[in-house]
Amino acid sequence: MDINYELYKVFYYVAKTLSFSEAAAELFISQSAVSQSVKVLEKRLDQVLFTRSTKRVSLTKEGEMLFKHIEPAINLISRGENQLLSVSASGDMQLRIAASDTICRYFLVPYLNKFHKAYPDVHIKIINGTSLKCAELLETNQVDLIIANSPNSAINNNMKIIDVKDFKDVFIANKEAFPLEDKTLSLQDLGSLPILMLTKLSTTSAFLHNLFLQHSLDLVPAIELSSNDLLIDLAKIGLGIAFVPDFLMDGLNDDNLIILHTEEELPVRKLVAAHDRTLPLSAPAKFFIDLMLNEA
Repeated sequence: MDINYELYKVFYYVAKTLSFSEAAAELFISQSAVSQSVKVLEKRLDQVLFTRSTKRVSLTKEGEMLFKHIEPAINLISRGENQLLSVSASGDMQLRIAASDTICRYFLVPYLNKFHKAYPDVHIKIINGTSLKCAELLETNQVDLIIANSPNSAINNNMKIIDVKDFKDVFIANKEAFPLEDKTLSLQDLGSLPILMLTKLSTTSAFLHNLFLQHSLDLVPAIELSSNDLLIDLAKIGLGIAFVPDFLMDGLNDDNLIILHTEEELPVRKLVAAHDRTLPLSAPAKFFIDLMLNEA
C-alpha cells in the first residue's frame, strides 16, 4: 500500500501527544492540516485510528496497533537524520561521546589522546553525566557512543553493549582517623561508620544500596555527593569512609589513605561501551572502541 510518509508522521505526533493542536505545533502546520491528514490516512487504511471528543483524543485498538509499529520506525529515521547531521557543514566528522566525569578523568584521557593523533580532523564532543544519564543520551541519539558503569538500569535492548574493563569498588579511609588497616570489616561493621558515597542518581549508589539490601542491611550514608574526587578529598581529611571504584586509586599517592578489607567479597562491575545497535558505527567510533579493547 503506497501511503505518503508524511501521513504516518502526522499520525505519530497525534498519537504521541493525543492532541491535534499539540501535534500541529510540533509539526509547524495548521491544526486543520493535521486533522485532514489523519482523515486521509484512516480512509486509505479503512480503519478508525482515533476516538475524538470535544475534550480529548484517544487511540482506538487499531490505532494502538499501528502506533506500536510506527513509533520505532519514526525514531529510527530520526536517529539516521541526526547521525547525518553529526557531520558538520564543512564536511568534518564528529564523534560524540558521553561518560561520567570520573570515567573521563581516570580512564578515557589516554584513549582520547591517541584517537586525536590518529584522527586529527575528527571533532570530539564529550558530554558529561552519570552513567544513567549517558544511557538516556544514547537512547535519544544525542551521542554516538557512551562509556558507562554496568550494571546500569538505563541500558536497554536497543543498545549494543561491549565489555571494556572489569573493576571493583573499594572502601577507603584516612588511617589516622580510622585505624582499621589490619582489620577485616563486615558490611554490618561498615554500616555503623560514616559512609561517603555518590548520590542516589548514580549506578554506584544503586549498586551499594542493593549490596546492603542483599545482606538485609540498611545503608544510611553520612554524606552523598556527585563527585568521586570530592569523596576522596573528604576521606583524606577523615570525614568518613569513601566508597569509590578501585581504578581511581592507581595514580593516587597518599600514604594516609588505606583500602579497607571487607569480609564479604564485593562483586565485580564493568566499564562498558554502548552504541545504538540499529545504526551503523562510523569508522572513527569503531577505532575508538578498538583502542579501549586492545589496551584496557
